[in-house]
Amino acid sequence: MDYRRILKNYFAILDGKKKAVYLECKQIRVDFSKSDSIRELWSKHDKAVERWKSEEGAQKTLLDLKIEIATRIFRNCHFCERRCGVDRTKVAGNCMVKEALIASEFLHMGEEYILIPSYTIFFSGCPFHCVFCQNWDISQMLNGLYVEHEILSKMIEKRKSQGALNVNWVGGDPTPNLPYILKVLKLCETNIPQIWNSNMYCSMETMKLLKGVIDLYLTDFKYGNNECAERLSKVENYLEVVERNHLIAYKDGDMLVRHLVMPNHVECCTKPIVDWLSKNAPMSVVNVMEQYRPEYKAYEYPDISRPLKRSEYEDAVRYAKEKGLCLI
Repeated sequence: MDYRRILKNYFAILDGKKKAVYLECKQIRVDFSKSDSIRELWSKHDKAVERWKSEEGAQKTLLDLKIEIATRIFRNCHFCERRCGVDRTKVAGNCMVKEALIASEFLHMGEEYILIPSYTIFFSGCPFHCVFCQNWDISQMLNGLYVEHEILSKMIEKRKSQGALNVNWVGGDPTPNLPYILKVLKLCETNIPQIWNSNMYCSMETMKLLKGVIDLYLTDFKYGNNECAERLSKVENYLEVVERNHLIAYKDGDMLVRHLVMPNHVECCTKPIVDWLSKNAPMSVVNVMEQYRPEYKAYEYPDISRPLKRSEYEDAVRYAKEKGLCLI
């Protein structure tokens, strides 16, 4: 399969033919002030994104504007669609995140082969509360340290010199940590693709802030219906949010979609997701994953309390191939 044709922006950056979009974002000049209202900031942001070229005479950049907007949202948090609205300078949100805590960072060799070595930065906390989470020790508990922006920006440069092909923002989930990520990127000058590795339950505001920052969306499409999502991840309106965000990601950058096949969920989740992707995002790369195992609280839910059968996985892959998806 010619992944270079599908993920053309990602590979263009790796080949040195194109700049990572966050570097371009740092060159787009925008005039704004801290006294501007959030509505004025969003108006200037959207116009600058559409314009996508330098402005003479201005001192601040589109990335600076994104940071200012993210800082405002941080005080009335709605980075995810839970929209809990807390002031995270004072208390943690529903995701349990107050300030960004990094649980681990390392050159990851276990991602899809076109991504490795991948410099993965794992944050603690998550907007989802999945009963089967295989990273529950960091997603459902706060384990990690706060790392200064300057230190992590230097680590990105170091990891690239060690062979990293990309920066992989993950968790938990990166969504609650968007202000921190933007501030780190403000200090970076390394031409390296930025990956948003997320459950995609982001708010529309977050998706707008990611535009012009993220080169490749590494998405986790979990459920084919809202009922399973509410029961197993404790989130509402899952399909409406995640389908919307996949459409945005598909338009804005390269997209690699992960789907973890779960026992007893091929018909209700896997096949509807395959159908949707084949219709709405046919030129994305899809990883149909078989490594489900009961973890965390999964044994309390009879339908997912056992490992995945080989026959279930083969059925999922066969269906995806029949629908013409580009599988990795």
